Amino acid sequence: MIKLNLKQSIFSGALIIGCASLISRILGLVRDRLFAHQFGASQTLDAYYAAFRIPDLIFNLLVLGALSSAFVPVFIYYLNKNKSDAWRIVNSILNLTSLALVFVCVLLFIFIPRLIFLVAPGFSAELNDLTLQLTRVMLISPIFFGISNVFSGVLNSFKRFLAYAFAPVFYNIGIILGAVFLVPDHGVYGLAGGVVLGSFLHLLIQLPAFLRTGFKYRPIINLSHPGVRKIGRLMLPRTMGLAMTQVNLWVVTVIASLESAGSISIFNFANNLQSLPVGVFGVALSISCFPYLAEAFSQNDKVKFRDHFSDTFNKILFFVIPASMLILVERAQVVRLVLGTGKFDWQDTYLTAQSLGFFAIGIFAQALIPLVARAFYAVHDTKTPVIISIASVLINIGASLILVRSLGVMGLALSFSIAAFFNILLLLVMLRWKIGNLNDRAIVFSSFKIVLLSVVMAGVSYLILQVMSYQVDMRTGWGIFAQAGVAALVGVIVYIGLAQLFRLKEIEGIKKVLGMRR
Repeated sequence: MIKLNLKQSIFSGALIIGCASLISRILGLVRDRLFAHQFGASQTLDAYYAAFRIPDLIFNLLVLGALSSAFVPVFIYYLNKNKSDAWRIVNSILNLTSLALVFVCVLLFIFIPRLIFLVAPGFSAELNDLTLQLTRVMLISPIFFGISNVFSGVLNSFKRFLAYAFAPVFYNIGIILGAVFLVPDHGVYGLAGGVVLGSFLHLLIQLPAFLRTGFKYRPIINLSHPGVRKIGRLMLPRTMGLAMTQVNLWVVTVIASLESAGSISIFNFANNLQSLPVGVFGVALSISCFPYLAEAFSQNDKVKFRDHFSDTFNKILFFVIPASMLILVERAQVVRLVLGTGKFDWQDTYLTAQSLGFFAIGIFAQALIPLVARAFYAVHDTKTPVIISIASVLINIGASLILVRSLGVMGLALSFSIAAFFNILLLLVMLRWKIGNLNDRAIVFSSFKIVLLSVVMAGVSYLILQVMSYQVDMRTGWGIFAQAGVAALVGVIVYIGLAQLFRLKEIEGIKKVLGMRR
């Protein structure tokens, strides 16, 4: 018998976020399949993805820097000290964020024609004009996202993850509605309209839960408040790091725009596919763990901090490593099933599958980076992750310029994985130096067993793929689905069986949360 035991814990919070993230990612795959069917890996879709660069830059620099690293630990500190002060901080941040985003978005709407050529210099004049118009439509979305992420920060601080977790689901629903109902009449502009609708739904779904936390709106901006000033000081290094990340994405877009038509779309398709395990497991567990790490630090409890960190670290690896192995083994089947429709031809499938393979080798690093970075944020250190992030971005840019010559768009994916390796390695070294022992022996021993079992699982799945290729019609979608599904299912059963046999601590923790009984 299985009975969910959702008492407040890191894993139960991650279970909520992970399940919602899985639904969101599945909807994201549906969204990408619609894009592939309607546009293929085309210049039109390249323009759509390129148009994201400026709205993303605004959101990352003005909002995400504060809320991802600074807001939660400061807000938790004031909640424990003086609740009225804590709500004054929320009102100040909410009002400041809203006004700043409206001002910047209006300014960019006016002056965007002078900047758009920087986004993708390889585009023709006609394609640049399309990118400009799409960007103008999508400039509304950072305003909604900014307000919504203030809601998210408060909900995370209270460990109320449900509405926060389902916000991305409604974001993807908005984009899908745009693709289904707006694209037939308005073409690619319908996708941009879907983005705006999705960002509004992202805000709307969190509003009731946010109001139930006890928030009362006040039209104040108190820049002299110590909490607001501390958030400002903590967010500056993180904002610099996010600026470098945006520079990184911009450089990738520039390089891809100089390659064959559709390269930007292929990179984004492959990136979206590999991000599924990162979001469902890595990000979910990291977000759930963050308030516990911040709370342990505020209580000066190093043992609790270390235990939370190491347990979450091992859980991420337990899920992500086998997932990345399956993606690597079944990358062609995954791409054909998710994107192989309409205008998405065989060449698009091949390039996307190979790019996905290069992404897959770095999935474990990408999944761990959010956790280790949040460990620094919990101890009010936003500088170290930023410095390391800047270094890894420079490595990614350098590797991209070199590898794209021989591998084309696939070189961009390989460069991304190389930079992720470098990033997580330095983060762990610096965290170990700052915190001390992180339960190193338990992490190393558990990681070794997880990798070993995952390799066995991948080998079994590969053999099943070969056997199934002779049993089904590989020219049909159902045949590919049966081949990939059976291979994945047998591989997962083998992995879980071996995990039970080797008595991995992580699987026991899962059984406890699921409330499994004989």
